[in-house]
Amino acid sequence: MRAELGRKEIPDASVSNRVDWRAAIFNRRMLACVFIGLASGMPLYVLYQLVPAWLRDEGVSLTEIGLFSLVGIPYTWKFLWAPFMDRYRPPLLGRLGRRRGWMLFTQLALLFSIGGLGLFQPQSATLVIAWVAFAVAFFSASQDVVLDAFRREILPDAELGLGNSIHVQAYRISSLVPGSLSLILADLMPWDSVFWITGAFMLVGIAMTLVVREPDSEVPLGGGLRATVVAPFVEYLQRKGWQPLLAVLAFMFLYKLGDNMATALATPFYLDMGFTKTEIGLVAKHAALWPAIFGGLLGGVVMIRVGINRSLWLFGVVQLVSILGFAVLAASEAHLWLLALVIAFEYLGVGLGTAAFTAFIAREASRAFAATQFALFTALAALPRTFANASTGAIVEETGWVSFFLLCAVLAVPGMLMLLWVAPWRRAGTLESAV
Repeated sequence: MRAELGRKEIPDASVSNRVDWRAAIFNRRMLACVFIGLASGMPLYVLYQLVPAWLRDEGVSLTEIGLFSLVGIPYTWKFLWAPFMDRYRPPLLGRLGRRRGWMLFTQLALLFSIGGLGLFQPQSATLVIAWVAFAVAFFSASQDVVLDAFRREILPDAELGLGNSIHVQAYRISSLVPGSLSLILADLMPWDSVFWITGAFMLVGIAMTLVVREPDSEVPLGGGLRATVVAPFVEYLQRKGWQPLLAVLAFMFLYKLGDNMATALATPFYLDMGFTKTEIGLVAKHAALWPAIFGGLLGGVVMIRVGINRSLWLFGVVQLVSILGFAVLAASEAHLWLLALVIAFEYLGVGLGTAAFTAFIAREASRAFAATQFALFTALAALPRTFANASTGAIVEETGWVSFFLLCAVLAVPGMLMLLWVAPWRRAGTLESAV
């Protein structure tokens, strides 16, 4: 019975008429996934693309910039407050409903905290900037908790793979704002104006929140400590057991470790190579974005054909090999065509790997405890981005860029080995999740 809950096989699309794929793609749920991705991704790219570029442009050292990754700690601990967002409505905004109320609360907070970053000077107020960035990360992580639950509740099981793939691509597209537009604007106007313009893009998410309806939820409001905090973890243990849980948690930490570290200091790396902020905004970011989007969409199609498990194997290999391209770039002269080529291949692997990884997380989570279980799994996935990335600046200054990227490729191997336990090749996997 336990296996039936999470291991249902998806028939080949060519022989199945149970799913109207045209109707599955062109509906309001998929449109909502687009806006969810845009609202969710933008704050993260502010922290991991725009802020490092700003700090480096103002003369902050690579070691200090690397340590700024620690402001992402809320992404790794969001499962602690996720149960309360699952059970209670926010103050003042509760009339919008549990999900929509928290969505609006966090989105308004993000608009003002992102804009507030530019009020301070990096050389004289680095610590203050770190605390404001921490606030951005906290509100962003909290928004992710409710948006993940909202997405899980509006998507039927048959649309999980496609919906999550569209969400991931919209997430990537949001990087055009802090990773491209904002960098170009930084060559034309002061940084404080850049941050307020960037923060204003949260209005996209706010508009979506005000338009959509509150989804039906299987989680009742209120409840004691056991119902709020303990029940989501007990449910997973009863459904899977301790050993599968530990294996899944280890996999979620390791699978994106090398990839996350390789791209942690991407913008400072491009600046150190001699590229201008405008070149980075126009060439590097677009060369990363569109292959990642194509990779994610391709990943969604491949998952339909071969399943999640085999996709994790195939895409993991591409992801690992693509990291080596950065080592080639670091050892070469600063040519824009080479920069675009290396980044395009790397982010093709990122798009493929992220699509399968996100679908895997959705499959593992129960609809009845969507916010808490999603938060736990994505928090584990965020650990490398927060703690391992904090050491990247010191590693680069000690070893140089080439050796650093070779190390990242080696660190991608353990995550591939974990697939032997969590996603065996012979078990094709599924796009359906636990009930």
